[in-house]
Amino acid sequence: MKPATFDYVRAESVDQVLVLLERHAGSAKVLAGGQSLNPTLNMRLSAPDLLIDINDLDVLKGIRVDGDMLRIGALVRHAEIEQSELVATHAPLLKKAIGHVAHAAIRNRGTIGGNVSLADPASELPACCVALDASIAIQNKQGTRVVRARDYFRDLYETDLQENDLMTSISFPVAGETAVCAFREFVRRKGDFASTGLAVNAEIENGVFTSFSPVFFAVANIPVLAAGVAQRLVDVALTKERIEQAIAAVDDDVDITGDAYMGTEMKRHLAKHYLREVIEELYG
Repeated sequence: MKPATFDYVRAESVDQVLVLLERHAGSAKVLAGGQSLNPTLNMRLSAPDLLIDINDLDVLKGIRVDGDMLRIGALVRHAEIEQSELVATHAPLLKKAIGHVAHAAIRNRGTIGGNVSLADPASELPACCVALDASIAIQNKQGTRVVRARDYFRDLYETDLQENDLMTSISFPVAGETAVCAFREFVRRKGDFASTGLAVNAEIENGVFTSFSPVFFAVANIPVLAAGVAQRLVDVALTKERIEQAIAAVDDDVDITGDAYMGTEMKRHLAKHYLREVIEELYG
């Protein structure tokens, strides 16, 4: 199939994009990398009246450190994140996860803004945003707001983004000297979406976790921060009993739902298995 007929504008400024989104609210789509949008257009799952291409907007590009935050423009490609020394140094969890995103050809075109805007529950980057407590900058004609990633994802493919909104950047707290992280996912074939995954950002001092943010993905409608798991691991000496309590807390923290490719119990098994692996990896 081919897309339905639509008008096309190659935007020259963010202001132009915002005007068009306001004018065509509900009937316009933004084109960044196109790796998620193009297939839906071709299958006519999406049929906008207007397609707004933002690829020329340099203000939405670039990776830089602003104070204690690492700012990544919404138009930054996955491949740029993968190759960035700033990301490797200041957001190592992103570095670990990004190579798991699809295939190299897709990473060359796909953008972080497009990925997080779509908010596929099996995607790696939304989970990393939640684990790292990222802040998402969103702009419209009324102004700019900043939303915590932990408040941004609402339900299956539903986010804080409104029809007249444009995501402009995502900022991540710079990793400190005590920061550690780990990433796990199960895929049927390399490059597929995950069937179960876990992204963890933590801090450890003198053999004790001072923070622990485990985010499970591909098991529910949105990435899930398992607060009960974290509570059992932070600011305590880790004993075998304490670790088992944390793993058991997955049942209460995460409402795991199976899908066509993997049943609920297998997802639950993998989620707990990955959590055990990560604790052992980070705690030593």
